[in-house]
Amino acid sequence: MQRSPTLKRRLSCTDLKSAKAMRSNLIQRPRSGSPLLMLSAEKDGCRSNCVYNPNDDRVYETKSDLSGYRFLGSSGKWFLVVDSQLKLYIIDVFSEEMIDLPPLESLKGSLYKIERVGENKVRNILFSDLSRGDPHTAEDLRGRLWVGDNKEDYVVVWHFEMNDFLGFCKKGDDHYREILTRTGVRRELRGVKDMVLKGYSLYVLAIRDFIRHLDLSGHGEDGIKDVSENHKLPMWMPSLSVDEQVRVNIDKISSSSESIAVTRSGQVLVVCSYELGNSEGHRMFHVYKRDPKDLDPKTYLTQLLEVHSLGDEALFLDLGTTVPADHTLGIEPNSIYFTRGDRIRHKNPSRPDICVFNLTTKTIKRFPTLSNFDVKDAQWFLPS
Repeated sequence: MQRSPTLKRRLSCTDLKSAKAMRSNLIQRPRSGSPLLMLSAEKDGCRSNCVYNPNDDRVYETKSDLSGYRFLGSSGKWFLVVDSQLKLYIIDVFSEEMIDLPPLESLKGSLYKIERVGENKVRNILFSDLSRGDPHTAEDLRGRLWVGDNKEDYVVVWHFEMNDFLGFCKKGDDHYREILTRTGVRRELRGVKDMVLKGYSLYVLAIRDFIRHLDLSGHGEDGIKDVSENHKLPMWMPSLSVDEQVRVNIDKISSSSESIAVTRSGQVLVVCSYELGNSEGHRMFHVYKRDPKDLDPKTYLTQLLEVHSLGDEALFLDLGTTVPADHTLGIEPNSIYFTRGDRIRHKNPSRPDICVFNLTTKTIKRFPTLSNFDVKDAQWFLPS
């Protein structure tokens, strides 16, 4: 770790008064585990990354100006970010500490390599015939991050939409390793709809609605071991209730998303979100899990079981995990903390919808202060 000499001011707004009005004051390190929201927003023509604290309903600036970065994923106080030139870093949002990550073109694998196209684009090349994919910009990159306690290790996973591979590295690596998502992968486990990184475990929601589980803790050439459960059939979603079907017939579903999360006990959950009509106040959530009997080879009915309660836990979809509820920290029990359901595989159009959904009461809590901003993106995070 080192303090970055390159974290310079990158605020695109030249009106300093607008910049100061947008961000109240410097964010201080909160109590460990208190939920915060990283915002990429505009106000009065000024674009910036800033932090919203729901406990005091205020927006704060970070110690260093981070407006030149896209935030891809987080782990505790650390964020995986990319700049406009497609350079990746891990940064501490409460200080100027950062970790330089290998360049994307350092990828080593059996089928693909990455080449740079000018300053702000890259593309992948297939070794077998040297065919070149379409150029990618920083806006096309998706990522997940895990940082261990006391920074003893970290794992970074990134992905360009529509590509047939992921890249990953761990602390000490000087290059990324290739994870193929189609070639050489069992048919039911191919593709990427969503992914969650929990420690060295990478969970991928495949296109056919199976869960691929990879162990990235190895130290061999590729360091990857597939530990996926051997389900015979995909996950089938239960039908909506009669009341919900009536509601959908009236308001219509304007968008929907399917994501995964992993509980503290290791149970994989499927989270479905439906936006109704054109009003952001109309949103439904359903949480499902696999029935253990689905592993029985004689089972042909693999309809998911609905999870009606998370108990004394809250689900942070941006992190893909559940955490213990704690009223002193502002973490509400049996709730889903939501910003968007298409973080890994964007839909068109795509927009954030910041809210907290209570599974018991089926009510949505929003944050009126944020209506003063034109929010382009947002992520919940839990500083540790």
